[in-house]
Parts: sequence; structure tokens; C-alpha cells
Amino acid sequence: MVHPVYADLPTTIFEVMSGLARETGAINLGQGFPDEPGPEAVRRKAAEEAINGYNQYPPMRGLPELRRAVAAHYARFQGLDLDEAEVTVTSGATEALAAAFLSLVSPGDEVVLFQPLYDAYLPIVRRCGGIPKLARLEPPHFRITRETLDGVFTPKTRLVVLNNPVNPAATIFADEDLALLAEYCVAHDAIAVCDEVWEQIVFDGRLFKPLIAFPGMRERTVKIGSAGKMFALTGWKVGFLCAAPALTKGLAGAHQFLTFTTPPNLQAAVAWGLENSAEWFARMPGDLQRSRDRLAAGLTREGFKVLPAAGTYFLNVDLSASGVAEADRDFCLRAVKDHGVAAIPVSAFYEQDAPTSIVRLCFAKRDETLDAGIERLAAARAARL
Repeated sequence: MVHPVYADLPTTIFEVMSGLARETGAINLGQGFPDEPGPEAVRRKAAEEAINGYNQYPPMRGLPELRRAVAAHYARFQGLDLDEAEVTVTSGATEALAAAFLSLVSPGDEVVLFQPLYDAYLPIVRRCGGIPKLARLEPPHFRITRETLDGVFTPKTRLVVLNNPVNPAATIFADEDLALLAEYCVAHDAIAVCDEVWEQIVFDGRLFKPLIAFPGMRERTVKIGSAGKMFALTGWKVGFLCAAPALTKGLAGAHQFLTFTTPPNLQAAVAWGLENSAEWFARMPGDLQRSRDRLAAGLTREGFKVLPAAGTYFLNVDLSASGVAEADRDFCLRAVKDHGVAAIPVSAFYEQDAPTSIVRLCFAKRDETLDAGIERLAAARAARL
């Protein structure tokens, strides 16, 4: 018999919407993948390594040059003092999350999670025997408050899972929110698993500050990053687990029996890219910010209420504030079937007490795609006014 955690899982809303987009030929502003192909030099390096490099099993923990490059990258951009021994390379960030949960959650442990949340968290936590404690963040600002934390932290709290910048909220937590969460982690002797895959994609001059940098968190944080998000190469599935040695030993043990390792040509290319892509890291957020602004301005002109977007590939619109008296899922299904544009209902990122008027859109697209998407979304809105 199939384990009940997986037996009853529905098809994800991302697959539903992308499938409908493929069937109908709709513009896909739902699933978070960019039109940008990623930096050519990094892609060429991967091809070169596949032809001329080593193609047998690389070290289980990852190529030493990639682990060094990851540590150096975080020193440059976030001021962290990671050693290469504290970095484990994984086959994507979702595998990194699975390794973290498998190694850190035992049956009966309580795990604090913030809604809205990435849909992989809950099934894996439950499969490990963890007990989710769900904290609801309120749109449009999605702040962490003392009242919120008091409602979910208990003496049984073992783990806290934090996504920052937040998908789908497109929010970056303020320093005071992170300091408050760090205070609770220390007070409850809890470990934080930080899904920070969007860390390189922040806008308006902001600087990303990871939770691991806050007082008391260096030895109790698992930091997860993604080369796929850093380089707009989402199909590569190269992720990073960063943690102090006491945590890394267990993380690497779980990783060893999940994927064991990651394609060596991709690892070598990412290592090269982290050391040789200063221009990409300087330009890429600005290019995405311009796309964000283009989509936001177009939707605003068409009468949509657009919520702030501080990072990620996404921005959200509030249907109710836009004059649309329709639930987010119903709007998205109608938009893709009747008007040829796919979006994601934000209620899909909540297990309980979900807001039902927020729709997520991906702006990591070419200008002509965004412009056509705006026109079609405007038609979908007008049909319900």
C-alpha cells in the first residue's frame, strides 16, 4: 500500500496550470521559469566539461572546487564565514530540503512553517513523522510578529522552516522580523532550515541578509541555496546545503542515500560561474526588476491592484481590490481556459485559512509575453465586472 502522506496528494496547482497552458496554447505566467536562457559562458562550460571533463561519480559531498566557490560566493555577497567543509552539494534545493528534514526531524517533533509555503514542505515533514505547526502570514505585508510566533512555538518545537525571499509573497523579511525569529529559535533550542533560493533576486537596492547571520544562529541554521535560481538555469537542479559541522554530518548522511551526487559537469560549470560571473550578478536583478515594473505598470493601467514585489520572479494581484468578486482558483481556471493566460492562485500555498483573492504571476518573461499576458488578464477581469 502507498503511504497515506503520498497516496492522497493531489496534482500540484503548478502542474495543473502548466498542463492547461500547454493544452490550450496559453501564455504561461504561472510556473516560475524564465525566458532568459541563462549566461552563455556558464552553459558552454557545462558542455565543455561534459565532453572533456570527468563524467564518473564525483565526491558525495560535491566537487571541492564547487564547495569552495559556494563558500567564497556567500562571503562576497552576504559576509558569511563558511568553510568548504560546511557545504554539501545537492541535486537541487528540494533534495536539500528532503535531506534536512530526514536528518533533523524525528517522529513527534514539532516543525514551525509559515504560510504561504512551498508545497514540498508539508509532505516531507509528515513523512518524517513531524507535526506541522502552521503560522499564517497576512497579505499584503506578510510580517512575522511576536503574536504569530507565540501561537506556534512550544516546548516540542524542533525545527523552523523559513523561505526568504518568500515564494509566492515576493516579500523579503525585515531585519526586525528575522531578529525576532532568531530570538525564538535560541530560546526554544530550535534549528532553522532556511530556504533562500531567491537570495540573489532582490530589487530596489535591497541587500539580502540571511538568518544564519543573526546572533545565536550560526550553529543552528541550515542554509539552502540554488544555482538554478542564481543563473536562471532552473532545469540544472544544483543546490547547496550550508551548515555548521555538527549539522552537516547528518545532512550529508541523508544526502548520501537520496541522490548521492550531482552531475559533475554541472557542478564544474556552477563553480566556474560563481567565480566568473560578476557582470551577470550585477545585471540580472536589474533586468528582472524592469520586467517586474513593466508587468506591474500594465496591470495597474488595466485596473488591477498590484501588491509590492521585493524579490523572486513573482508579483501578486488582489482580485477583490481589483473589483473582481471571484475566488483566486476560479479566476485562474477561467483565465487559462477562456482567455489564454495561466496564473497561480495563492490559496494553493496555504493548507488552512487561505486568502482567496490573491493571484501570483511570473514576470521573468520577454516583454512581448508580458504585454500579451496583461491584455489577456485585462480581458479576464473585464468579463467579471
